[in-house]
Amino acid sequence: MTSFSLFRVFFYNCLLGLTTAVTVYYAPGQNPFSTTSADASSYTGAAAYNPTTFDPPALPDPLPSLSLDFNIQNNPFGLSITQSGAFMGFSVEMSVANQVCESILQVPFLNLLATISQRSGTVRVRIGGNSQDTASQVASLDDGKVLEKDLSGVTNPTETPPLVFTPDLLYMMRNISDFVNVRWFHIIGIPFNDSSNFRLEIAQSAQEILGDYLIGVQAGETDTLQYIGNEPDLYAAHGHRSSTYSQYDYVGELGSLIDDMSQYSDLSVAQNLLLIPSVSGTWTPEDVWDTGVMDTYGSNIAWMSVEHYPTDNCYAQYGTGTPRNDTELWPTYLMHSSAQSLVQPYLNSTAYAQSKSKPFIMFETNTASCGGFPGISDVFGAALWGLDYGLLMAASNFSGGMFHVGGQSVYYNVRPKFPSAVLRLSSPPTNQSSYKQWTVGPVFYSSLVIAEALGSSNQSQVLEIGAENQSTYTPNYVIYENGQPVRMVLINFLSDSSGNSNYTANIAIGGGQTGQSNTTPSQVKVKYLTASSVSQKGNYSWASQTFGGNFESDGRLQGTEIIETIPCDQSTQVCSVSVPAPGAALVFLTDELTETEGAPSTTFATTTVTKTANTATVDASVLATSNGRSGNSPIGSSSKGSANDGVRLKASISCLWIVFGISSGVGLFLRATYVL
Repeated sequence: MTSFSLFRVFFYNCLLGLTTAVTVYYAPGQNPFSTTSADASSYTGAAAYNPTTFDPPALPDPLPSLSLDFNIQNNPFGLSITQSGAFMGFSVEMSVANQVCESILQVPFLNLLATISQRSGTVRVRIGGNSQDTASQVASLDDGKVLEKDLSGVTNPTETPPLVFTPDLLYMMRNISDFVNVRWFHIIGIPFNDSSNFRLEIAQSAQEILGDYLIGVQAGETDTLQYIGNEPDLYAAHGHRSSTYSQYDYVGELGSLIDDMSQYSDLSVAQNLLLIPSVSGTWTPEDVWDTGVMDTYGSNIAWMSVEHYPTDNCYAQYGTGTPRNDTELWPTYLMHSSAQSLVQPYLNSTAYAQSKSKPFIMFETNTASCGGFPGISDVFGAALWGLDYGLLMAASNFSGGMFHVGGQSVYYNVRPKFPSAVLRLSSPPTNQSSYKQWTVGPVFYSSLVIAEALGSSNQSQVLEIGAENQSTYTPNYVIYENGQPVRMVLINFLSDSSGNSNYTANIAIGGGQTGQSNTTPSQVKVKYLTASSVSQKGNYSWASQTFGGNFESDGRLQGTEIIETIPCDQSTQVCSVSVPAPGAALVFLTDELTETEGAPSTTFATTTVTKTANTATVDASVLATSNGRSGNSPIGSSSKGSANDGVRLKASISCLWIVFGISSGVGLFLRATYVL
């Protein structure tokens, strides 16, 4: 609907004597009347809802073995360190944090976090990203917002805007933790664009307000005073340091930061919660470890961290870097070799972290940096990719990973009313928020399945398990507790709706050997993660429940849960589990399910009324096709006399009332109300 047609409708209504209230919320820097064609070739709307898809990759020829035999032993060699069910958390770009943590806490967001928490016991969320480097805290903002962007001062290849925020953002985070057990990574925030102010009040406020819910802090940076922060190996390339800036300079700045923090008694906790070095790949983590930083400052370092994406889409988004061929990249996400290539460079660091008794975390990741790819980051294949990647990190002695969430302009969100992309947790654009809801993207399903696979015991250990003739399309994992196998995750990257590429996992526990303390059970329970193809957008099924498609979620799983019960062959001591193509199976080897082990099932109701006057509504489809009746007919039925029977317009001619304001959401929200 064009802007002319839209206003013509309201103008006609005005002439008819209809008192019309129109409220327009318009975010600076965005075009409220941008095209949102459903045609992928001409789509120019928000990236989070781009309809682009690619055909599923052709099946390999010949097909891999579709019958795999697993002999699951007790206490096998190679078990991971103990893992938390909160292993896969969410990294929220600070510049869009107000879209998630608004002054009215978003009920869908709380529901989504509760869905994870009831399985894992807690959820880890980081507020940060490139935008943290220019963030500064102020007591208040004149317009009452909690966060404000300076769109005229964007920096870096990702066009990151400088930020100003108030302590209300931290209070919102604390309030979220009071409802759901969320643990936060936050910034210290010493912005490089304001070297005259240390901005340590950010860490002071975080320590005071978040208390025990604060589990790690990451520094921002300053140009002159040279404090360190996010992705320091990119500082020189981004113009924030000289071309000779090295890891030794970085460690020197870390020491200066710790010295400054030690001068404040109210930073006694925060100065020992530092997370370093968060390098992105230009330096290796070994480049930093070799400086001796862990020996010198180990007592101040709570987490050892890196940030890494398999590739980037920066050229398409910002015109910088190397052009990528997304059609060639697409099949690479549908192989176990993708996760292996991402994890392998950090195996030395995970071992080193254990020697220093520190957790090692992938602090920011997703399908691709600079927003991901349409048709790759926002489809079911990404859910399987994220599931495989997360479990391989757990099996390789990472202590966690964080799927990154950007704004409406990215493809990879977790997406509740989050922006889109990590998760694709996305809030709807504001022109749809009054009648449509959140969008939950593929990697949120990855996090959900991982939380349920690992459970809340904090005693889970993960083992990647192979089988004879196993291929890159069929990775598998066993989860142990106290040395006993309790669950398996079986993944099938093949995409074949005919069912001919489903594979069968033949599972024997203890190999049927009487010397084992446990043997194959009489039956197993299975929950399936499925879709019609790896290219499907939305409406994925987890045990026959779903978060729906775009704008269909309130953060709760919809539908009736179906958990399959599969009998085992007691004569052969084998349980045969079919894994759909595409899909994944979570197999419970005992009768204990993990769905509510972490916390009771909790959902949140919407109780706040935000529209208390002029609340009559018009169906969107009616409004979109209305021509205002050409000014010839009153509203109501077209039959003669209908306006005399019950409903008659006020005789006075009124005007359009148009108010332009700023919303924390994105896009245009237009509300028409009628006074009859």
